[in-house]
Amino acid sequence: MEITIEGRGASLEFTEVTLAKKGSKEAFASIIRKNEKTMYRVAKNYLSRNEDILDAMSAATLKAFEKINTLNKEGYFKTWLIRILINECLMIIRKSNNEVLENDELVLNKGYKDSYENIDLKRALELLPKSIRIILTLYYYEDFSVKDIAGALDMNENTVKTKLKRGREKLYSILGEDYHE
Repeated sequence: MEITIEGRGASLEFTEVTLAKKGSKEAFASIIRKNEKTMYRVAKNYLSRNEDILDAMSAATLKAFEKINTLNKEGYFKTWLIRILINECLMIIRKSNNEVLENDELVLNKGYKDSYENIDLKRALELLPKSIRIILTLYYYEDFSVKDIAGALDMNENTVKTKLKRGREKLYSILGEDYHE
């Protein structure tokens, strides 16, 4: 019997995580495939070069595979994986000793298609500070809950809520009245 948890549009199959924790490479690979686009988008918010993005994704995948037994709650796999990815991105930034550009350069994304339908919205997001952009991306495009974002970014839930509110306000001011709810 397969048990699934549903929330804010995302589902995670417990059996796959359980199998992965027991050493199943196939189950682990399946979980990673389901999370590749999310990983790419998150890494893209931190890193500007496609090579660095793919390196961070690879390193995070390897670390997650090696450390999957440390995952306490299987329902938090995605949050746990994204936290590992963010740490890898930060390590790459520190190693390169280069500042990441506030406005990321366009990256050729090998096989990944952004589902940003609205080019004006995408450009407006790129104008926001990285700390707000990542929260908006996780919340609106990846369906993370406030609690999951707080866990992944290692910050207080109220801080996440505040940054979401500020991000919305900044987007509204950039895009104009046409985008108000």
